[in-house]
Amino acid sequence: MAAVEAEARVRAAFARQGFMRNLDARMVELSAGRCAIECAFRDDLTQHHGLFHAGVLTTLADNACGFAALSLMPEGAEVLSVEFKASFLRPAAGIAVVARGEVVKPGRTLSFCRADVLARDAAGREVLVATMMATMMATVMAAQPALR
Repeated sequence: MAAVEAEARVRAAFARQGFMRNLDARMVELSAGRCAIECAFRDDLTQHHGLFHAGVLTTLADNACGFAALSLMPEGAEVLSVEFKASFLRPAAGIAVVARGEVVKPGRTLSFCRADVLARDAAGREVLVATMMATMMATVMAAQPALR
């Protein structure tokens, strides 16, 4: 039962992410220490050559790492990115991209994660376009005042 509750908690946290809704990104896989997030190609998600923008790729990878880490954290914990390094391996062209994140080493406060971002073509073939190493921090977030 704990795994089901953890999954529901992580999916609810993902659903609260306004930026993921803005990208129309979907969580397509979730298990203990693993998460995959997919985003379909749209013209407004491209850079000047018509390829997926690096900001989209890093956002998906960061979120895949973060939610993979959150899936291993106790109830009441929240997750924040501490740092990440992304490497772009080839142009991200295709009908969609998917970021697959996993926890490499969980910890009480810091979790070390990695993610691969793959571009998918119309035939369903995937090619690795970016990779990320990330450090995630477990925290308890107090209600934040609006900064308006």
